[in-house]
Amino acid sequence: MTPGAPGINEKVLQYETFINEVLRRDLQKVLEQRDAVYEKIAQYLQLKNTIKSIQETDSKELKTDVDLGCNFYVQAHVPDASKIFVAVGYGFFVEFTHAEALKFIEKKTNQLTEYTEVLTKDAAKIKANIRMVLEGLRELQGLKDLPEDRRREVF
Repeated sequence: MTPGAPGINEKVLQYETFINEVLRRDLQKVLEQRDAVYEKIAQYLQLKNTIKSIQETDSKELKTDVDLGCNFYVQAHVPDASKIFVAVGYGFFVEFTHAEALKFIEKKTNQLTEYTEVLTKDAAKIKANIRMVLEGLRELQGLKDLPEDRRREVF
């Protein structure tokens, strides 16, 4: 092994560590955030469909199953379904008429969709950074094969 090779090996190791401990972790976080936002959008769209079906049946009362958690359900009877409570975030609920709830859902899903676009762009930037570092790794590994005097010219 030539004297300059350990320096290149150390740099390769640093790049690999950076990819695995920083970039891939950041990418995973962004993708998990985006998936969580998609889940919220799906919940709002499900609520929208439920409200529309209540409006179509023109029913004043409602029977439904309520998830208590851990897939335990209980039947609920709602005597007046003309107004509903919608979770608006941070543990707060707001009472809305059906029209108000549909308007809120439309605004909220638009806002969340814009946020998913931001997260998608962030993920693309991180992926580009990973590709760039991998290309740097390939170049460094190619330098191992160069003679010592050529390696000094590069560094």
